[in-house]
Amino acid sequence: MSRARKSALPPTERLHPRADDLDLLPVEAVVRRLHQEDLIALRAVREALPSIAAAARAVAEALRAGGRLLYVGAGTSGRLGVLDASECPPTFGVPATRIQAAIAGGRKALTRAVEGAEDDAGAGARAVRAFRATARDVVCGISASASTPYVRGALDEARERGARTVLVCCNPPRPGMRADTVVLALTGPEVVAGSTRLKAGTATKLVLNAITTAAFVSLGHVYRGRMVDVRPTNTKLRARAARMVSELTDLPPAKAEALLQAAGDNVKLALAMHFTGLPAAQARRRLKDAGLRGLERPKARRTSS
Repeated sequence: MSRARKSALPPTERLHPRADDLDLLPVEAVVRRLHQEDLIALRAVREALPSIAAAARAVAEALRAGGRLLYVGAGTSGRLGVLDASECPPTFGVPATRIQAAIAGGRKALTRAVEGAEDDAGAGARAVRAFRATARDVVCGISASASTPYVRGALDEARERGARTVLVCCNPPRPGMRADTVVLALTGPEVVAGSTRLKAGTATKLVLNAITTAAFVSLGHVYRGRMVDVRPTNTKLRARAARMVSELTDLPPAKAEALLQAAGDNVKLALAMHFTGLPAAQARRRLKDAGLRGLERPKARRTSS
């Protein structure tokens, strides 16, 4: 391929300058080279921090106003959107309806490739219509190539509906791929050319983690580094919830467990009850008005890390 044709390719599709001998290397050297590329993904995300913060603010504002975060993507990008959407409700205690995701090809695309699904711009638009997106929502398109027709169709439909739009990508957007906020993590060529499940996927996962975590922290779902809105739906999470109550109140484990039960397994409410000395209903009202930082006792403030 000529140098001109090579340069016309998007960065993630180009041949990596250090990949020509990859198939000759021992396994240990391949793993080491992959790890070196992962470090490039980290640096690419660092360069994108201002736009990540802008996206997180947009998501927080939408959720605060009763809107939603709606992910749309294809292939690896779509699966990462589905993953982040599925993990936010148990982590931050929000209804699953507030963070949703659509992937090109539908549910079966989560476990196997659906050929041609990403090329259907109309399907992307239909996904946004199925969400019934409005001006209160943020539609986040995820496309490592920044050219996926399915994502472009979704973003176009979202703009028509007045929704705020975000594009998470690893190549500069192609003409016609537009969003209010572009989060561009320039990861460059993959050691297996075009395999964006590698460092582009790693960078995308980091970006999505940062957007939603920062948004939910700003909305008060995290207190002193702990997921105080966690839903204790299994043994591990129940033990974590009781441990949080014990650590944040200095109560012995048995009393912390009793307080958590009195709060209906709601960690944040249990803490509010402890800080105020009030029963659940009254503590809940105080919590809504002041938040945990406004209710914590002076000792808690003095020992803040």
